[in-house]
Amino acid sequence: MLGVLGDLVEDVVVWVAGPLRHGTDSTARVFRQRGGSAANVAAFAAAQCPVRFLGCVGDDPAGGGLAAELAGHGVDVRVAHRGRTGSIVVLIDDAGERTMLPDRGAATLLETVPDTWLDGLTHLHVPAYSFDGEPVGTTAVDALRRVRSAGGTTSLDASSTGMLEGFGRERFLALAEELAPTLLFANRSESAYLGLLVDGRPGPERARLAATTVVTKSGAEATTIDVPGEAPFTVPVPPVGEVRDLTGAGDAFAAGFLAAFLDARLTGAGPGTSGAAGVPGVPGLREAAARGHRCAARVLGSPGASCAED
Repeated sequence: MLGVLGDLVEDVVVWVAGPLRHGTDSTARVFRQRGGSAANVAAFAAAQCPVRFLGCVGDDPAGGGLAAELAGHGVDVRVAHRGRTGSIVVLIDDAGERTMLPDRGAATLLETVPDTWLDGLTHLHVPAYSFDGEPVGTTAVDALRRVRSAGGTTSLDASSTGMLEGFGRERFLALAEELAPTLLFANRSESAYLGLLVDGRPGPERARLAATTVVTKSGAEATTIDVPGEAPFTVPVPPVGEVRDLTGAGDAFAAGFLAAFLDARLTGAGPGTSGAAGVPGVPGLREAAARGHRCAARVLGSPGASCAED
């Protein structure tokens, strides 16, 4: 079973018509959606594999509603209730690019993960947002260590350059080096900022994550997969139609990739190439990226982290 630990919040998605006009009205369409990178991954993955979400929402109607919505996708939802549920205002320009204004609220208040929440998990995925804030940061690190100690695999998502800058580049690299995740997802700017992949080549910090496969997304351009001990290889992104809203595309990619990754581990598709037991080989990783691309393509024309058929 896939576990995902992190934020479950309300996204207020604003599709702005043209440039924002300071000091007066600007025409827009506004949508309210379930959000939070971890919750999005769980929701998108639930149709592909068994998945459990671990997090904290407010002791309020909004938190209960968000947890129920996530469970409606087939996710096994395990949440604590403290404080007030968080919200994120997401401004979307005409090109689909996002500017986010987060108030994570209760998402930072997860104090502990009971053993029963981790029972049955073979993989735990944690977006880097979960390291930013306490007590959730300490809780996330502890959960990752416990899953690895139990023989499971783990993954991190670099989340955003803004988050990494606030958290600290060296601090994040040191933490990733210590945790040694099986996989690290990043987009091109995040990977370059961290010094992991620069201009398609392993960057100056890549050797610090010697046991980690780094997956670098690049929008419509090919995804680069850098497996320890192998030359990086790319997986092309199929053309897509309308791109109206990029919110949740990276989370959908991670969901598709992880579901295929776990399938490959179960079926033994391809030899392990990283030296880690149960890690699929290059063919399995190519298929994982291809499934991630297909999953991400489904969200690009809908508001927030949603699909047209949702």
